[in-house]
Amino acid sequence: MALARQVLCVCALLGLPLARAEPIRYSVAEEAESGSLVGELAEDAGLTPAQLSARRARLVSEDGRQHFRFEPASGRLVVAGRLDREQLCAQSDTCMLPFELLLSNPLQFFRVEVDLEDINDHSPVFHGDGVSFKILETSEPGSFFPLEVARDLDIGRNTVQAYSIVPVNEYFSVSYGSRANGDKYLELVLEKPLDREEQAEMGFSVIAVDGGSPPRSGTIEISIIILDVNDNAPIFTQERYSGNVLENMPEGSVVLTVLATDLDAGVNGDISYQISQTLSQSDSAFVIDPITGEIKLTKPLDFEAAKKHEMIVRATDGGGLSAICKVLVEVVDVNDNAPELVVSSFSSPLPENTVPGTVVALFTVRDRDSGANGKISCALQDQLFFSLRPAYKNYYELVTVSALDREETPQYILSVTAADAGSPPLTTTHTFTVDISDVNDNAPVFNQTSYTMYVRENNVPTVFVGAVSAADADVGLNAKVTYSLAAEQGPERPWCSCMSVNSENGHVFVLRPLDYEHLRQTEVTVSASDAGSPPLRANVTVRLVVLDENDNAPLVLYPAQESSPASSELVPVSAEAGYLISKVVAVDADSGQNSWLSYHLLRASDPGLFSVGLQSGEVRLRRPVTERDSVKQKLVVLVRDNGKPPLSATAALSALLLKDFSDVRLPHSSPASEDQAASLTTYLIIALVFVSLLFLISTAVLVARKVCGRKELKAGPVLYAADTLQSGLADAAAAGSLPRAYCYEISLTTGSGNSEFRFLKPILPSLPPQHCAVGQGPDEEQDFPVVPVSSEDMAPDNAGTLSAGQFNALCFD
Repeated sequence: MALARQVLCVCALLGLPLARAEPIRYSVAEEAESGSLVGELAEDAGLTPAQLSARRARLVSEDGRQHFRFEPASGRLVVAGRLDREQLCAQSDTCMLPFELLLSNPLQFFRVEVDLEDINDHSPVFHGDGVSFKILETSEPGSFFPLEVARDLDIGRNTVQAYSIVPVNEYFSVSYGSRANGDKYLELVLEKPLDREEQAEMGFSVIAVDGGSPPRSGTIEISIIILDVNDNAPIFTQERYSGNVLENMPEGSVVLTVLATDLDAGVNGDISYQISQTLSQSDSAFVIDPITGEIKLTKPLDFEAAKKHEMIVRATDGGGLSAICKVLVEVVDVNDNAPELVVSSFSSPLPENTVPGTVVALFTVRDRDSGANGKISCALQDQLFFSLRPAYKNYYELVTVSALDREETPQYILSVTAADAGSPPLTTTHTFTVDISDVNDNAPVFNQTSYTMYVRENNVPTVFVGAVSAADADVGLNAKVTYSLAAEQGPERPWCSCMSVNSENGHVFVLRPLDYEHLRQTEVTVSASDAGSPPLRANVTVRLVVLDENDNAPLVLYPAQESSPASSELVPVSAEAGYLISKVVAVDADSGQNSWLSYHLLRASDPGLFSVGLQSGEVRLRRPVTERDSVKQKLVVLVRDNGKPPLSATAALSALLLKDFSDVRLPHSSPASEDQAASLTTYLIIALVFVSLLFLISTAVLVARKVCGRKELKAGPVLYAADTLQSGLADAAAAGSLPRAYCYEISLTTGSGNSEFRFLKPILPSLPPQHCAVGQGPDEEQDFPVVPVSSEDMAPDNAGTLSAGQFNALCFD
């Protein structure tokens, strides 16, 4: 196309036509078989067959009929079908079939004219099967009797050349030739007088022979009836009558009137008229009044079909004499034909990246009218993106003038109007529907700049969490969007293998169960790519937020539940209501309200003796200790979170109600056997003997530990806890709500069922201020339905004496 535009530009600058100056002429005989060679068109046009094929050579004729066929492979012009010269050119002396050889890239025309040569394919034909003459017997020798010439559709030598009478007749001969005006005539000439009494009728044949090889002939039978006296034949006032008629005149209109006179009187002078022969194709378009000689139309005429009509009118008197004249009717053109628009080539759809100046369509316009009625002008209604450009003669090109955008206008409906110069003008409108094909010039666009999706932890695998959506303004494969996870997330956003995206619909799935406690949120980049070539893509960030579920039960940090045996809290019997016995410390790995913990007294040996702080977990005395209270008290504290449904854990505590360490007896976890009871009595007697000694030893140990404890407190806060207490308990105890720090020491005799306990006073004065906090008062405690501990629950955890290693020096807030 670029080369074609260059050629057009050079031609326009130099003022040279796009067609060859002289036409290429050939001749071919009519009735040639299909495929017969007409000429080497490629050679005569100066082009090779390969060039003609590459430039899409094709034949274009004005009437749209293709009489010839071009063979691109050989470059030959051959006959496309049967050619009848008489049908195509009638009686014209020459029969020229013009057409154009149209080439593209660049646009070029070659005028080709083929002369259709006549062959002798028609025999002479007389009008009618026979002619009858009524001839007076008084006719003088040399009288002539006109005959209608035989009609031969061929021309030149192939038309009628001679006439003869068969069999030879002594009374008549034939005379034929052409008059001064060029009209041919045929006459019977009386050679000798007739004698009706001798022969009243006679008959013979007149044969017309043409000059073809071999010659063809036609015959008409002549019947002669000899009459008595009628010695004057009709005579027309003119040998030729001419008239003009508008092609749109209605049926029945009078075209002209012929007139013949006869000097005879009576019946011999009565003249009747008839049309004996028409020389045009429209033999039924006229009728003559036999009395008046008026020639009228039987149907409307068409200037475009025939510009003139010729006919022979015969005038016959009552005696049988006749005369003939020629009538010529010329049809006057009126503007009754709208212009015709014939499309030679049309390109649709058109890519949207088509450059301006591209030829979209090539068409020709024609009007069958003549003169001003046949002059045509073309106009394009919308010339914003397309325009019309004259190409050659009555050819026009529809070209683009600006860039196209399918997303803005996917289709153009162009109306080309062809108008003639008649009055009033007639117009024809042809519509070109130009579809714009898509080019991948639009990347997908997400409907959001970013996406945030939520999933609850412990989700099922491949759970659907949301969808991303991107639209592409293109169509077809260029608009087919596929989704994928971007392979490179960057160092600050590592690849997440827990998410996937459906490539077809953009649905986002979480592939495996997530744990809120390990992963709270993550981000991935989703890429949307179209199927164009090359593909265009867009990225969007998808943020996945993990929602917490109540899937973690509270974890009791203190007292440690896995220690065996469990440690016991020491409570002096002189303690008042609200005395802090211990504090249950628990944590929940969940977040939000799922981690809000509440503490409840679930079960106790004496439910009325203890209370548990609802929020703090502090175990305090509800009332003062009485003598009826058992020495060893067991409590079960329920720790419950605020989830739905809530999860819980229990913490078991033991408390020893002591007056003095010297008279402490540890209860057994279960009734002892008789042997164990005897051993216990022995141990009690021994304990009473050495009670004083034990008291002295305990006092000495207490003094030593107090001295050591103060030294350690000066260096920093110290918490003594069970071996199983986790490191996190130290922080919790340091920031807890216990009002005082207590330190207990238990001295046990190895293998004895009786032990000495000494209750030491608080070491609060030795603690730094930041490690002590005011605890919740009794008003902040909340009772929880408790169940009294059974005798089994009240039994000691271990029968026999507790070893000293089973107790530790405890220091907690």
